[in-house]
Amino acid sequence: MSFTDSILTMLGLVGVIFFAVGVIMLLFPPKKINVLYGYRTTRSMKNQEQWDFAQNYSSKLLIIFGAVLALLSLLGYCIDLSDNTEAIMSTILIIGTVILILIKTEKAIKTKFNG
Repeated sequence: MSFTDSILTMLGLVGVIFFAVGVIMLLFPPKKINVLYGYRTTRSMKNQEQWDFAQNYSSKLLIIFGAVLALLSLLGYCIDLSDNTEAIMSTILIIGTVILILIKTEKAIKTKFNG
């Protein structure tokens, strides 16, 4: 397996993990605010209603973005890019996805609970 294949496999694996975690969190959300399991930020842990909303919302985003990452990794096998370019793009996609999920969830909590 070449370096490029490893990077694309890693991107696909991260996508599958995000998707699976999203499904698990959607089906088995943490019932109470805790420090071990779930979408945990200051805003989401403010009260139980915000906690429940954040768990549901972030789970759906994890499922969507996980599927997108997995599909992009497959697309990467069809495009001929240098190893370094693929490594940089994969890293940016993974970090960008995490940041996007945080931003979108925090914005949704703020919009729903703070008007």
